[in-house]
Amino acid sequence: MEKIEAIIRPEKLEAVKNALAEAGFIGLNVVAVTGRGTQKGVTHIGRTGEKITVDMLPKIKLELVVKSSDKDRAIETILGSARTGVIGDGKIFVSPVSQVIKVRTGEQGEEAI
Repeated sequence: MEKIEAIIRPEKLEAVKNALAEAGFIGLNVVAVTGRGTQKGVTHIGRTGEKITVDMLPKIKLELVVKSSDKDRAIETILGSARTGVIGDGKIFVSPVSQVIKVRTGEQGEEAI
């Protein structure tokens, strides 16, 4: 099993969520986060003409756990629906998951995903 964490643009959430659901990946968590990366923030001109740099930008973090055999398909689904081709599209992190337990039923492993 693999945990996929994807940092994406907030405006791409619905597209990514819908694409994942269509691909059969229903269960996920969504967290509003702020962060910075290569984009290094944005600069605005204030009312008095001063430059204001915001270096921590709002992003969305999606978290889902999938079977190892589904990992590549889930990643491609996220990439296909989140990518704009402009700096700031985000990142995807993949980590192994050693155990999953469904609290309601006690099911374990892939059956609990």
